[in-house]
Amino acid sequence: MKGIILAGGTGSRLKPITNYINKHLLPVGPFPMIYWPILKLKEAGIENILIITNKHHLSSFIELLGNGEELKVSIQFSIQKNEGRGIADALMCAKNYIGQEKFIVILGDNIFEDSLIPYINLFQKQEMGARVLLKDVSDPMRYGVPQLDQSNKQILSIIEKPVNPPSSYCVTGIYMYEPQVFKLIENLQPSYRNELEITDVNNLYIAESRLEYDILKGWWIDAGTHKSLFQANMHVYDKKRKEDIG
Repeated sequence: MKGIILAGGTGSRLKPITNYINKHLLPVGPFPMIYWPILKLKEAGIENILIITNKHHLSSFIELLGNGEELKVSIQFSIQKNEGRGIADALMCAKNYIGQEKFIVILGDNIFEDSLIPYINLFQKQEMGARVLLKDVSDPMRYGVPQLDQSNKQILSIIEKPVNPPSSYCVTGIYMYEPQVFKLIENLQPSYRNELEITDVNNLYIAESRLEYDILKGWWIDAGTHKSLFQANMHVYDKKRKEDIG
């Protein structure tokens, strides 16, 4: 199984610092942000990783990470040519890299506590379809929000940034797919934002009753704003303090 980390975008919510540096290179605790998804994948036994970024920042990632040898993983890079065209468009850059394997995708600004091992194990046993990880949050309207049938453990639909969220859960930036996902993306139409939306991909899986989910137990943060980047640093250093005391 391979891992994909999406680390492009403009980082508009973290301006002005992202005018000159990719947000995934900003510090979270003692490491650049991009280290955290890499380390989570490595912990789960996934050592073949593709990082998708934009052409402006590719050299910075290569200078920092090289081929991944220092982190004891194998890293390759790809460029999203249609910058700003959405997560699903960026994911298409991985088509040739993935081949016929199942894979996991992490948005590079997702910082979280849970080990991925149990969720990946469940996905490996899943015969077909996709799997997403959810988290109970205080501000779901910022995210894609699932309408859940919890008694049957089903997602009925996902609504992107709803005014009236159907639940208090968000779909985190951690997705697991089979290679057939690329066929779905190829047939997507751009949204009103002129993006190929990952929510539309997941809703196609829902329509075929092929989207499973799990709920993260530990803390999770989308570190893409000034406030959430600060909170991510606080969580990391608080964990480190507790470990030092223990």
